[in-house]
Amino acid sequence: MPDVIIHRVTALDLKVEPWDWPFAQARRDDIAAHFAERQREKPGLWNGRILLGRDARFENGQFSASYFETDFASLLAWRDWGFPDRTAFNGFGMGALRAADGAFVLGEMGAHTANAGRLYFPAGTPDLADVDGGTLDLAANVAREVEEETGLRPADYRASPHWDCVMTGATIAMMRVLDAPETGDVLQRRIEANLAAQHEPELSAIQLVRSRDDLTAAMPRFVTAFLETQFDAGETS
Repeated sequence: MPDVIIHRVTALDLKVEPWDWPFAQARRDDIAAHFAERQREKPGLWNGRILLGRDARFENGQFSASYFETDFASLLAWRDWGFPDRTAFNGFGMGALRAADGAFVLGEMGAHTANAGRLYFPAGTPDLADVDGGTLDLAANVAREVEEETGLRPADYRASPHWDCVMTGATIAMMRVLDAPETGDVLQRRIEANLAAQHEPELSAIQLVRSRDDLTAAMPRFVTAFLETQFDAGETS
């Protein structure tokens, strides 16, 4: 079976509903011990409330799922232990920033974060602040994360009408291309200036990706798979 499956959709239907995650309940003591150990390594880690998904469905150009509330410690342990419970999935949005010259803009996660050194598009685990009327508003989540990490606001780019849902293992990364009118070099300088003004930025560096030759092992598989399809299709803004 392929290690990655990509579904392109034009609508998201992500309901937020109460559910007790069996993994988090059964492994509570182990999870707490694991988080305490990780927190000793990275004191800045915070065990906030986050949202994970289950019951993923793709039909008629729409992605539907049910989201439930849990804590970051459970997500971190579940990920670090190799996703032992597949009743849930980690489903999050990513803003695939694309410059006018076709370069994609990725950020390197800072040393104080749980994913230090990894290269991502702007993203963040959904939380309760992203819920609107019982539904997870992933478009708002992506806009917020892009602004927090890069300083770019929705008026600074044009969001694609579709999402590329990249499925790999227990992860579904919902990518939305955000086309900016500046060149890659200009965007990079603009974002780096924004990072320099922050006290403790989430990103430590900005990297431009223009072709398959720029893909590295620091990028998660869902990022490289998405970029490969973009370069292969020769998609432009």
